[in-house]
Amino acid sequence: MYINDVNLSPLLVGEPSESYQSGATLNRWVEVLVDCPGSTGLFTYRLPAQLEIKPGDILSVPFGAQQLGAIAIRLLAQPNVDLPPEKIREVEDIVSVGFFPSAYWELLNRVAAYYYTPLIQVIRVALPPGLLGRSQRRIRLVGGRGAGGRGQGAGGRGQGAGGSGYLLGSADPLAFLTPTARQVWELLQGQPAGDYSFVYLQQKVKSAYRGIRELLRFGLVESYLEPPRLTRPKLQKAVTLTGTIDEDLTTRQREILEVLRRHGGELWQNELLQTCNASSSILKTLAQKGYIVIEEREVLRTEQGPALVGDGAKSLTTAQASALATIQTLNEFAHVLLHGVTGSGKTEVYLQAIAPLLNQGKSALVLVPEIGLTPQLTDRFRARFGNKVSVYHSALSDGERYDTWRQMLTGEPQVVIGTRSAVFAPLPNLGLIILDEEHDSSFKQDSPIPTYHARTVAQWRAELENCPLVLGSATPSLESWVSVGTSPPSPLSASREGEQERSLNSALSTHYLSLPERINSRPLPPVEIVDMRQELQQGNRSIFSRSLQTALQELQERKQQGILFIHRRGHSTFVSCRSCGYVLECPHCDVSLAYHHTEEKAPELLRCHYCNYTRSHPKFCPDCSSPYLKFFGSGTQRVTQELARQFPELRLIRFDSDTTRNKGSHRTLLTQFANGEADLLIGTQMLTKGLDLPQVTLVGVVAADGLLNLSDYRASERAFQTLTQVAGRAGRGEDPGRVIVQTYTTEHQVIAAVRSHDYQSFSEAELEQRQALNYPPYGRLILLRLSSLDPIQVQNTAQIIATALSTEEEFEILGPAPASILRVANRYRWQILIKFAPDALPQLPDWEEVRSLCPSSVSLTIDVDPINIM
Repeated sequence: MYINDVNLSPLLVGEPSESYQSGATLNRWVEVLVDCPGSTGLFTYRLPAQLEIKPGDILSVPFGAQQLGAIAIRLLAQPNVDLPPEKIREVEDIVSVGFFPSAYWELLNRVAAYYYTPLIQVIRVALPPGLLGRSQRRIRLVGGRGAGGRGQGAGGRGQGAGGSGYLLGSADPLAFLTPTARQVWELLQGQPAGDYSFVYLQQKVKSAYRGIRELLRFGLVESYLEPPRLTRPKLQKAVTLTGTIDEDLTTRQREILEVLRRHGGELWQNELLQTCNASSSILKTLAQKGYIVIEEREVLRTEQGPALVGDGAKSLTTAQASALATIQTLNEFAHVLLHGVTGSGKTEVYLQAIAPLLNQGKSALVLVPEIGLTPQLTDRFRARFGNKVSVYHSALSDGERYDTWRQMLTGEPQVVIGTRSAVFAPLPNLGLIILDEEHDSSFKQDSPIPTYHARTVAQWRAELENCPLVLGSATPSLESWVSVGTSPPSPLSASREGEQERSLNSALSTHYLSLPERINSRPLPPVEIVDMRQELQQGNRSIFSRSLQTALQELQERKQQGILFIHRRGHSTFVSCRSCGYVLECPHCDVSLAYHHTEEKAPELLRCHYCNYTRSHPKFCPDCSSPYLKFFGSGTQRVTQELARQFPELRLIRFDSDTTRNKGSHRTLLTQFANGEADLLIGTQMLTKGLDLPQVTLVGVVAADGLLNLSDYRASERAFQTLTQVAGRAGRGEDPGRVIVQTYTTEHQVIAAVRSHDYQSFSEAELEQRQALNYPPYGRLILLRLSSLDPIQVQNTAQIIATALSTEEEFEILGPAPASILRVANRYRWQILIKFAPDALPQLPDWEEVRSLCPSSVSLTIDVDPINIM
């Protein structure tokens, strides 16, 4: 059934018109991709006469002993000559019809080819969870119980029919069974439906498979495959008023019908029962009399935001109006970089660019880096466009993602806001794609495969859909900056009189748009750099400089609000013994354990930020038994505690991944802060990602050095972006803002650039270094990540692969080398970096040959254009 010589990358789904009509040919076949780990080839199946299957349909097919999801690739008039017809099995059913249009299918194939990923892995990322499914083997009693189920009887049922009658007719039908078979029989008899999964029976009865085989032989039970439990539409009972109110009704019945009439003659049943404080029996009586109809209807499970007051278009600055005018002239593919300082009104440009598209029947896709950013952005979009806005990200339930995905397929003009996976949202008639905060590393997926970058995939999609792509940021990635010209004029100095735009490459239609000033000409906040070395010399041992302490005191007195940025969550970076220097480390990873304080009088916990291993804080050093254990470093928890001690009247909210785990917590915390329920918002990277909080006048960076001193060629770029973005949260409202950055390295070029909000000088210096080293955007990288439970085997495998690759002269091999953190979750990690020029793609390795060098115990991930190489 397996076709060995199929190359998946150029596959194209046939147009829907290519489906076979019923009766057109006696035998019909289809080639499918099966959703089974390790299976990447095409498999042939026979089409049942009653099913009309088209390429791109999602199917349910038998595969070995399972029932799996599969994608129809192409229809065949004849199967492969090497396949015996009697070996070809039939498609079970159609799960979803015609999901993949040709342009969308080409996008998935391009992702699979570029990121060296099996096509089925890309499809899994694109589809909502639960659409492709897996069946399980079940055992049920033959006869009375469980017989109504759907059976695909497995071997044995017909063979033992005579034996079954003999046994059931005897005085004691269990007398002839072995003890194991009897146990299985009794378990099934004790279950109301007489039906259990094979896995459950194996857990309950030792060697259950022998007993089941015996029961099958006697025909007492049957084995069948339960179809995959796919995500299904949610149904709910609705009550509809059908007749006028006559005399034969009781007073209570009249009240219920009157409530229904006042609500337009239609209500959900549970809502009606709750409103009237009634039982369902009274509704059944009304239905029998013909006054109402009760029927099940679908309820869309979509994320519900709060009720919002409608919002109209705002008046634009000259720069905004010029940028908008340029975007609105683009009616085909174009690559646009919208470079606007923090608070310059990029979101308003997005909103006004989308509005006419919806009126034209087109849709828009807006991608944001973090789930935490979506509530605030979604509220602005919903206030403008109402229920035409949908949200799509991994924090939604499977049902919500499934229903939002299906709603996109209706073809109605709509706006979808989501994180990186939403780049695959199946929006038909796409008119515009926007990446907000395009520089953010969250747009890149490190694992699992495919290791795609949403910006790259969005560009391909815009090309295939022939619509503009707008990348927005106050601190553009150097890749995007170079893509619009290696040395564009400074947008913050040369174009003060308004927006400047130029098309650098007419073939690519690349545009640079600048918003150099904030709304209402508000100034960018002044940045004060505090040298913590001098603070220490002058006797200040607090984690807060005297300047920051004064600013916090004034914040409290003036009833204003502020933000404190800390590089790490938790309480302390590590715990060390002051007697012998021993550092408490994770037993599964080569990292120190961070101290997390949960609440007063609660157990003190140490946690690993990589594998989430947790242990209690010891009273004595595990190495020398000394009681003198000290916390080092400062996380969000510790900063919060210090603030509570020094400024007890300041109301605080922590905003990090520890406090935003629950669904809706991002919105809740930001709403509390916006409503003035706290004076200070304390958080990590989440605070830098485009939050618009006009009431914030103070931003403090507790320790900038944690961003600067990382062993990564992107460390300076990432530090500049993070510090500039967090500084940009201050002074966005009527009151002026100020920023205080604490550091031990005031002379660092990043600190100097942040102080003057000077992206131009920073980018020039950084690009000069990148070009000298042939790093992106002037070179390309592919990172091979190897991991294994066996430290020797993974090291040897890395060396074997590096040796095999070193025969090529068209690219440079760096490594193999251990990852910066060698062990995570008990897996030892090694890396090989391949570096080559971007202009001419070299003869890259045959990745299947490279994979064949890996033993089964070693995992290999090919990360194309890696963002994180630590």
